Amino acid sequence: MSKVVKKEYLEEAVPGYNLRTAREEARRCLVCYDAPCSQACPAGTDPAKFIRSLRFNNVKGAAETIRKNNPFGGSCAKVCPYDQLCQEACSRCGIDKPIEIGRLQSFLVEQEKAFDMKNIEAPAEKKAGKVACIGAGPASLTTASQLARQGYDVTVYDAEEKAGGMLTYGIVPARLPQETVDYDIKLIEDLGVKFVLGKKVESAEALKAEGYDAVFVGAGLWGPKTVDVPGADAKGVYDALDYLKKARETGGACDLGNKVIVIGGGDVAMDCAATAKLAGADKVMIYYRRTIEEAPAEMAEISYVQSMGVTITTEFAPEEILVQDGKVSFVRFKGRDGESEAKVKADTIVFAIGQAADPISGTDQEGIFMGGDFANGGKTVVEAVKDGKEAAAAIIDYLEKKAGVKECQ
Repeated sequence: MSKVVKKEYLEEAVPGYNLRTAREEARRCLVCYDAPCSQACPAGTDPAKFIRSLRFNNVKGAAETIRKNNPFGGSCAKVCPYDQLCQEACSRCGIDKPIEIGRLQSFLVEQEKAFDMKNIEAPAEKKAGKVACIGAGPASLTTASQLARQGYDVTVYDAEEKAGGMLTYGIVPARLPQETVDYDIKLIEDLGVKFVLGKKVESAEALKAEGYDAVFVGAGLWGPKTVDVPGADAKGVYDALDYLKKARETGGACDLGNKVIVIGGGDVAMDCAATAKLAGADKVMIYYRRTIEEAPAEMAEISYVQSMGVTITTEFAPEEILVQDGKVSFVRFKGRDGESEAKVKADTIVFAIGQAADPISGTDQEGIFMGGDFANGGKTVVEAVKDGKEAAAAIIDYLEKKAGVKECQ
């Protein structure tokens, strides 16, 4: 009989390493030439280099490699899909099992914080050029970090009261503790990046008119996709991000009733299911319209929610939400085969079927750059970091050319 794991809302899902166990794991590394793990990291975090440093007890050097290559080294260590990227590419896969790169990275960032290592500092000399970043998620903040490291004046705008974007509002703390996000952001702020929070920007062109030489738009995906299901406007129906945000704000103390249904098969759906279970719901059920093999969620996240007793039913999509006294009562599902049906009792329904971008005008103007989920439709945090680094390089090139033109005039 399987064992159901009981956890608290703020309790981390995966235990960390200590110095002894981290060094033991690092010594399993084969020290590959042209290491495939480093080649497989979209953000260029270079796990081969930081693992090699750890093997030789150079903890500071290992942490420095992470921080220099990835401003969100701490957050990525918690939520990056390692099993599909660097760990899948690890040469030890053909021998026994891959190096636990994510846990090693997390350990090193924790050491960086514990010993207050100063691995990145802003240059003393400032460069000409002011840049605004719309959105305080990983793509925008990576862009801001890279620019600040080169001496540019950067201001980040965000509609929310707290920076971090989806890292702060869209991921259950069991996967990503808020202190990890806050630490990554603090190091970016220490570079001199300024923050204007609680201010929604609807026009990139307007910021240019305020005197910014370049604008990066990385506002993320905060608008829910339309749900075309009868009864979707009933009380007790939530959009995934609204629900996760509410749970974050209340520390998980949100009463959703005893029976919660989550619709979707991605990591956000798993986060919603885990949150509902950790918040005290007796029965949490995930329904997904395709097979488990087709689900975009990481297998580690699927296993995690299943360990807590969450059931996953595949190849069933919602056809109608049945309402009683204005509130959700049942959900009627239709099978993928076109014949099977199911009627399931529910107190709450959470739709985790994707998000859409809020419109921002003026993005086609000169000097305006885009990246992250706003541009690519929603990918991983490590992809957002990659986008931010590429955008920063493009902005620096643009500003240098602009400065060169001015000098010639």
